Amino acid sequence: MLRHPAHLIALGFGSGLSPRAPGTAGTLWAWLVFVLLQPWMNDLRWLLLMLVCLPLGWWACSVTARNMRVLDPGSIVWDEVVAFWLLLWLVAPSGWMAQLAAFALFRFFDAVKLGPVAWADQLFHGVDPHTDRRAWIKAGFGIMLDDLIAAACAALPMIAWRLA
Repeated sequence: MLRHPAHLIALGFGSGLSPRAPGTAGTLWAWLVFVLLQPWMNDLRWLLLMLVCLPLGWWACSVTARNMRVLDPGSIVWDEVVAFWLLLWLVAPSGWMAQLAAFALFRFFDAVKLGPVAWADQLFHGVDPHTDRRAWIKAGFGIMLDDLIAAACAALPMIAWRLA
């Protein structure tokens, strides 16, 4: 993890190294960091953080996947981190129970991969790193994309519930 800065980011500062459910561990780490950052953040700061973390994550996931020689390693969790931050920001302000509901919905859509999440997950799994020189860039994008769509799927019922 410490051999390259991209690995530290992609592995969620170690949360992705959990032997059980690394995606859940990464999402829990994201939740903790969100709660710790929240007192200093406003919408503009969250937006700026997302605008930095999305391309940074794409780069980190691409580099780490390439170095691991796996198109979508389970230990890469930066996609969960950024997607869950985005989801929590979209449903803010919200209390602990609403955040727990967001966590459960996000983990459900990310794990079960229904509809558009499954489509995004499979989009770049067929790239061949031996014949496609941009395969790892595509893999990094695919790693990020399915979790962003899972966050969007989780946001829909959360937003509908808030509007009701």
